[in-house]
Amino acid sequence: MGTSTLDREGHEAAAVLARTRLTVDPALRAAVDSLPDSMRRIAGYHFGWLNADGSPAYGDAGKAIRPALVLAAAHALGGTAGRVATAAAAVELVHNFTLLHDDVIDRDPTRRHRPSAWVVFGTEDAILAGDALQALALRLLTEDPHPAAGRAATRLSECVIELCDGQHADWEFEQRTDVSLEECLAMAEAKTGALLGCACALGALYAGADDATADALDAFGRQAGLAFQLIDDLIGIWGDSAVTGKPVGADLAARKKSLPVVAALRSGTSAGAELARVYGCDDPLSADELQRAAEAIERAGGRDWAQMQACDRMAGAIDHLSGVVPDGVAAGDLLALAELVTRRNH
Repeated sequence: MGTSTLDREGHEAAAVLARTRLTVDPALRAAVDSLPDSMRRIAGYHFGWLNADGSPAYGDAGKAIRPALVLAAAHALGGTAGRVATAAAAVELVHNFTLLHDDVIDRDPTRRHRPSAWVVFGTEDAILAGDALQALALRLLTEDPHPAAGRAATRLSECVIELCDGQHADWEFEQRTDVSLEECLAMAEAKTGALLGCACALGALYAGADDATADALDAFGRQAGLAFQLIDDLIGIWGDSAVTGKPVGADLAARKKSLPVVAALRSGTSAGAELARVYGCDDPLSADELQRAAEAIERAGGRDWAQMQACDRMAGAIDHLSGVVPDGVAAGDLLALAELVTRRNH
């Protein structure tokens, strides 16, 4: 694929995300503004709308990929953006609930290039703010008069339970030395793919689609989500801190059992054994040790495996999509977003 094609697709995805922000942000801000002041301030800080003291800020609120998928799925099936904004806002609230909790669990000190909410407000308040965002998401749907809102609320609730199961598996894997690739992929699907799939399914439901079509778009989103997680795991090891907002090798420093790491550990190679020794010690890793760990993953084939898997998952996602939206023009926004997640810098 030529550079001009990639540039064009990148511009298309950027345009989709920009339109999403214009459509969804008013509903999202109105929802957050309805929270009690204590929770509103923490959520506003997390979204980049407020400084820690509550004064206005103009920070990074994230890419809005998940609400963009809601709108793009609805558009692909003939729906209109205005009628879908509430569902898209609900999905974005759930996503940010998971981010607030993930930062606490992982003790990540930064989010979107500034201190994480738990660092600024404390662990307890960050957890409570995350809980409030989850409840707020479901309230948006239960109060929405759209005929699909009830089914959407059920799907989103089931998705949150799956997300929690995936997060539990992620934490459990850090305590184990025998994690298989199959387990790791299932965890990634639950933790990341489930919400992207749910986003697509909600867009389909709000466009008037039946459950079978919603399920096909859910499968599209899940496979795209797995590709997203694979790329994210690569970035967690080899990403540029100026882009990620996190220290170089942050996932290795935390000894996360990310997909490239598990692929290396299960490779049966001497490099995999070297990585196992590094992951097996309790002392903090020096910069030199982090570099050696990253090199061991690459020599063991973990980096190549993750890149190949990302491509395979995207191919599977497109197969699911083409079965229910054969018109490439109608599917254009979904395809642009799918391409975006596999072309992130790492």
